[in-house]
Amino acid sequence: MKRLSAFLLSAVLLSAPCTGTAAGGPPAVSAASAILVDAGSGRVLYQKDAHSQRLIASTTKLLTALVAAESVTDLQKTVTVQREDTLTEGSSMYLKVGEEVTLEALFYGLLLQSGNDAALALARVCAGDVETFVARMNEKARELGMADSHFANPNGLDAEGHYSTAADMAKLAIACMDNELVAKVAATRSITLGTRTFVNHNKLLAQYDGCVGMKTGYTQAAGRTLVSAARRDGQLLVCVTLNDPDDWRDHAALFDYGFQTYPRRLLALPNQVLGAVAVEGALVPLAPVRTVDEVWYPLAEGEEVRAELELPRRVSAPVERDVPAGALVFSLNGTQIGETRLAFDASVRRDAAGEAGLWERLLELLPG
Repeated sequence: MKRLSAFLLSAVLLSAPCTGTAAGGPPAVSAASAILVDAGSGRVLYQKDAHSQRLIASTTKLLTALVAAESVTDLQKTVTVQREDTLTEGSSMYLKVGEEVTLEALFYGLLLQSGNDAALALARVCAGDVETFVARMNEKARELGMADSHFANPNGLDAEGHYSTAADMAKLAIACMDNELVAKVAATRSITLGTRTFVNHNKLLAQYDGCVGMKTGYTQAAGRTLVSAARRDGQLLVCVTLNDPDDWRDHAALFDYGFQTYPRRLLALPNQVLGAVAVEGALVPLAPVRTVDEVWYPLAEGEEVRAELELPRRVSAPVERDVPAGALVFSLNGTQIGETRLAFDASVRRDAAGEAGLWERLLELLPG
């Protein structure tokens, strides 16, 4: 493979002008820990003590919902509330022993009403008992790369061995937004199911244009915790604050900062012909190469992306259309930020007149 410098390609491929602003820096944030992440790329746009382990209160329920969602197949299935489901303190959807309730109602009671009883009921139904479910939560956290987190219960009540970080909770938030059920429930402002009406505690859904969830939390020891997400012009940002007395304002300010300063830019579109590779043993000397993937990345004003082609110097006929050819790799300040696969855009047959193609024979006739 040859690696060709192709910096000027970025000027051709970036069809969307950069609309970011260099004016001003990030907002002042009251939180003990905070992070703002572009969900599509994983780029951290802002962070403040984002890797310190802290209590996370009811934002825990995002992981509870995600683990439960992966084992639920029928939301209309009815379950009977057991006494152990109701033995908890704090916020509640007020389940009653012997009551029959749908799994759908438990999900909304969990994320909108922040019901600690809903968390226990879902854990029992999905795993048989709470302890087994919590083990699944920790397994899922490891799978998501939440290396600085550990969970002791499904509801977020303060407990020894129950903690996370802003950075880890952002990873969880992105995974939740990728789950259709969790994302749908977390974005719901209010809903009536049976005799219960659930109202989302997340005020940003009404206060911030583009907010699409996710979860609030509070205990006296943890303080106010908040995980939220907002979408604008196809760009999804997630924000986490822990122990933040002014979380509504902080999240709105961080979202404004992220969308204005780091708008996503189009680096590559699919089906763009970028060049060609020499073909040996064919009447046609070159095989065109095209992009396969769409690539976006959030960029601030003045940031320059470098693009490099990774292609073989030559290939032997025959060449089939759509066969992988290489990659176009994008980097920022020496760090790879994305790539699109490259594929051949046309088929090239072998030269039937002989083993060597016409192009190769012509090259042999050239002097020197």
